[in-house]
Amino acid sequence: MQTILGANGQIGSELAHELHRSYTSELRLVSRSPKRLHDSDDLMAANLMDPEATEAAVAGSDVAYFTVGLPPDAKLWAEQFPVMMENAIAACAKHGTKLVFFDNTYMYPMTSQPQTERTSFEPVGSKAQTRAYIATMLLDAMDAGRVEAAICRAPEFYGPGKTQSLTNTLVFDRLAEGKKARVPLRDDTRRTLIWTPDASRGMALIGNTPSAFGQTWHLPCADDHPTYAQLVQLCSEEWGRDADYAVMSKPAFFVGSLVNKGAREFRALLPRYAVDTIFVSDKFKQAFPGFETTTYRSGVAALRAEHGKG
Repeated sequence: MQTILGANGQIGSELAHELHRSYTSELRLVSRSPKRLHDSDDLMAANLMDPEATEAAVAGSDVAYFTVGLPPDAKLWAEQFPVMMENAIAACAKHGTKLVFFDNTYMYPMTSQPQTERTSFEPVGSKAQTRAYIATMLLDAMDAGRVEAAICRAPEFYGPGKTQSLTNTLVFDRLAEGKKARVPLRDDTRRTLIWTPDASRGMALIGNTPSAFGQTWHLPCADDHPTYAQLVQLCSEEWGRDADYAVMSKPAFFVGSLVNKGAREFRALLPRYAVDTIFVSDKFKQAFPGFETTTYRSGVAALRAEHGKG
């Protein structure tokens, strides 16, 4: 049995499909209101803020995947993520279950220095501090021998379905709707984005590779790091029509944050868009040379097909 804690989000749903397709039909999907994806799925409604409910959700599982997502609310993150992480660690420790944590890069320095698994944490802002805290919680539990675990870290998303990210919302979604894209701060900084199905496939592979545990892994991304100008040009080429964009200045974001809670929550991460973001996934690619990573051109073509545009 393999269990997904936080199974309703984009990553959790794609992970469930990949696990069922490639590894096991014995899946338990856990969330407050889980939804069946395969006839054989075991659904369990649970509040992961409750240690007993979390323990029951993990019981009997060989591997548990922590893919919990919360609304972009810094106060909510600080209040709930540490509790849910501790509950997951304790439950896995009790039942001898391996834990795979889906992590992000919020805690990394907001500089153009390439990011690797050895990059130190320098969190700026409440949400980054929370992410650094829960990642450190798990690392400490791993070092202490409490739990056998692996950390799978991903940069900003782009992808199909319910994928949420600044780039998906301001660039790809707007272009698909025939609108002008809105690029944060600069169009010439290099970006690393991860195609969400690749992130889920990579995490499933880690979770089913015994030698991968006890480590942090950067999930696989395409080798090139395009600028926003190049991404918009790629949309023009793949979608067969002109695509345009406007660069949003820092003051424009701050004005938007006065009336939009989502924009307000994003402000602490804005400096990341003023510099190159180079996320290095060489360790994964060397360990799993047969893994095929989706190119940006293929990803953009898939988004076009999904939206029925072009």
